[in-house]
Amino acid sequence: MRQNEIFTTANGQLTLSDFSQLTKFRLSITVVISSIAGYFLAVETVNYPTLLLLIVGGYAMVGASNAFNQVFEKDLDKLMLRTQNRPLPSERMQPNNAILIGIVLTLIGISSLYMINAKTAFFASLSIFLYACVYTPLKQKTPLSVFVGAFPGAIPFMLGWVAATNEFGIEPGILFMIQFFWQFPHFWAIGWLMHDQYQSAGFKMLPSGARDQSTAFQTVFYTFWTVVISLIPAFQNTGALVLSIPAALMVGLLGMFFLFYSIRLMFLKTDEAARFLIRASIIYITGIQLVYVMDKFLIG
Repeated sequence: MRQNEIFTTANGQLTLSDFSQLTKFRLSITVVISSIAGYFLAVETVNYPTLLLLIVGGYAMVGASNAFNQVFEKDLDKLMLRTQNRPLPSERMQPNNAILIGIVLTLIGISSLYMINAKTAFFASLSIFLYACVYTPLKQKTPLSVFVGAFPGAIPFMLGWVAATNEFGIEPGILFMIQFFWQFPHFWAIGWLMHDQYQSAGFKMLPSGARDQSTAFQTVFYTFWTVVISLIPAFQNTGALVLSIPAALMVGLLGMFFLFYSIRLMFLKTDEAARFLIRASIIYITGIQLVYVMDKFLIG
């Protein structure tokens, strides 16, 4: 048996690589890290069983969302170079097997998160429903799909707080808003770079439908508001979620970095500028989450 085999099905061997692609391992891990950051922001003392349940449940729920998404889009994925080697369009995996994996992961995810508290399980369930059943079919119908998809995408950062406190208030609301607004420049930069491939599959990802000034301006607009919202805790009006002055300066510098590359795309309108904005957006969201946590435990 090969080292990366998980088990054998009637249609062949399910490999670790196929499982990773089906659940989008790297994306799922970044989502879990976001949840962990939200958890640390809410606690004074880490409860390791709760943290473990959050990690397992979070990965399972995101992995399930991605599995269902790829089942629904398997024929469309064949039309795009970046996705045609996934397990389903390449026919290394049958849709029934992918659905089974999605169901198992959903059950694991909901069970794990329910053991933390019911609110955490509810928000995670809402996320998987919106992503798989609303966002996915809307991608071929309207650019507003990105708006709808931003809701499940924004839940993980706040989910950690809800897992720690069993409460939804202004603090997880701010965490939700940060990640909600951040997704627009991030995914529009991806949509800009992958525009031709998305068009070939019928996906409507850019707000104006084209790589034009309108799309570029809206990218800058949402980047600006992402930066503004991420600085709100510095004004000490967001409950237990606060930023010290040094941390706010670091968040502000990261925001200027993010905004610079967004404005750069608006002026240059090139694939290279979009590629740099994608990287800048990832650095920004990772950086501010790190600063928020460091501020609580080291700086503030």
